[in-house]
Amino acid sequence: MDFNLLSPISDRLVEALEVSHNQTLGRKLELHTNRSTPNLETVKIAILGVLERRNTETPAADQLQLNEIRHAFYNLFPGNWSYSIADLGDILMGETPKDTYFAVTEVVESLLKQQIIPVIVGGSQDLTYAQYRAYDKVKPMINIVNVDKSFDLGDSSKPISNHSYVGKIILEKPYNLFNYTTLGFQTYFNPQEEIDLMEKLYFEFYRLGDLRQDITGVEPSMRDADLVTVDLNAIKSSEVSINQKFSPNGFDGTDICAISRYAGISNKVTSFGIYEYNPSINDESTSMLIAQMIWYFIEGFNCRVADDNFEKEADFNKYTVLVQDQELVFLKSLKTGRWWIETPFLQTPNTKHNKYTLIACMQKDYDSAIAGEIPERWYKAYQKH
Repeated sequence: MDFNLLSPISDRLVEALEVSHNQTLGRKLELHTNRSTPNLETVKIAILGVLERRNTETPAADQLQLNEIRHAFYNLFPGNWSYSIADLGDILMGETPKDTYFAVTEVVESLLKQQIIPVIVGGSQDLTYAQYRAYDKVKPMINIVNVDKSFDLGDSSKPISNHSYVGKIILEKPYNLFNYTTLGFQTYFNPQEEIDLMEKLYFEFYRLGDLRQDITGVEPSMRDADLVTVDLNAIKSSEVSINQKFSPNGFDGTDICAISRYAGISNKVTSFGIYEYNPSINDESTSMLIAQMIWYFIEGFNCRVADDNFEKEADFNKYTVLVQDQELVFLKSLKTGRWWIETPFLQTPNTKHNKYTLIACMQKDYDSAIAGEIPERWYKAYQKH
């Protein structure tokens, strides 16, 4: 890890820890301070700030800093956790946004190679592009899940912004994206051509109203995700402080913490980004909500269960359903009760554990198959090949 790319946390935060309760999170973290760098040997999750938002389409007036978020997080108490956590400090703005992207990619790639999950808190959501590029030398194909009011596809021929970074991800080499999912989209924030393009590419998107009725609907998407990114503007304005307010409609605090926990509990998620943070003078609400999102992600990570290798037949039940001339094979883990559906068109000799052999699903998908309907997630994956 090149700590030269990182700015340590402020001395003021370190001094505040000295008088805090000795059981708080801040007293248990490996911290990057002006006096020392963290030992990453036993660390499984690393918090990383990124102070970059020059490519936002709606520039904010206040200078970006994350002290309030850290103060709120440090003063929470941990759960019954088994893994070490580090706070690496911040990546400052480079000379240009591209310089910042380079630093983010380098740091995240280094963490991924050490099997440490970065939890990134930052400015504009175009930083997701740099987060994604960190996988170039780590994994051949990845799935992105974006918790957002809009798709952020944008016009890829124009310079990258916080509303157009996904277009860059799709069209720029190397092509590492297998699936892109948006959770919580709101139709009136999305042009029809972007909705049509999501359909054409067989990407997945789930409406805010549907997920608010049953937040467990996010779980299968999270189970298949490698990279998860959250736009804080997907949270309704009553939940956040003045500079963060965007729309009266969105996820509430309970929803977004549940989503964060589902991201953490997924065995495949290896990076988690929280973006579009706009600090304000009276910021307690937003900073505490972000602190709790990070807490729930870590809580989920500590509850991970290895239930998806399917090597021992005693660990799962197998169900075969014939639907519209397609033989669908469902697997149900007896450890957790979670469901998967096989995608046999991707199986080739000697690739029993191919990344995309199984797609996460729910029991209702099995019930739909029994009723003669092909599950939508299976259909969209099938259409990509």
